[in-house]
Amino acid sequence: MAEAVHEVAHEATHEAAHSGKGSAKLIGLLISVLALFLAVSEMLGKSAQTHGLALNIQASDTWNFFQAKTIRQTVVRTNIENARVTPAGDKAAFDKQMAAWQATIDRWESEPSTGEGRKELIVKAKKLEHDRDEYLEKYHAYEIVSLVLQLGIVLASVCLLSSLMIFAMGSVVLGGIGLVLLAGTFFNIHAIMALLH
Repeated sequence: MAEAVHEVAHEATHEAAHSGKGSAKLIGLLISVLALFLAVSEMLGKSAQTHGLALNIQASDTWNFFQAKTIRQTVVRTNIENARVTPAGDKAAFDKQMAAWQATIDRWESEPSTGEGRKELIVKAKKLEHDRDEYLEKYHAYEIVSLVLQLGIVLASVCLLSSLMIFAMGSVVLGGIGLVLLAGTFFNIHAIMALLH
């Protein structure tokens, strides 16, 4: 749809530039400005979508790493329980092995130095999910901005074809709404999402 709007905008702007009417030139300029901000919105939307998808992959990888640590921890815990049931020949060797296993379990549970303990992985994965959700919200907000700007371009084009200035006023209103939403999404996604919901 964006390509069709760009084509209509291009033809209308070209027509306005070659028309002798001053109002037609202003409408052509309005279309060009709206098309400029539409392009910016589309670019920012695609960037937010790409970043959101990359964060989704990172969050998934982090949860997979967490799950692998949990499985390894469970296997070692099972070994400890089995060893306690089976009598050991050498008490000192038995105690040493039990302490080594327990140290490994504890390290897998929390390892602040590397950030790869289960506790640290949970925090990291939740942060990645939060960031992912925020970028995907931005992507959806930019999609709405693009829709509003495209509608503004269409109304301005209809104004050129029909010479009814009411369509130009509608285009200016939609353009203004689109610019406010664009700036709001860029600077403060939470305020815009509250407005859109």
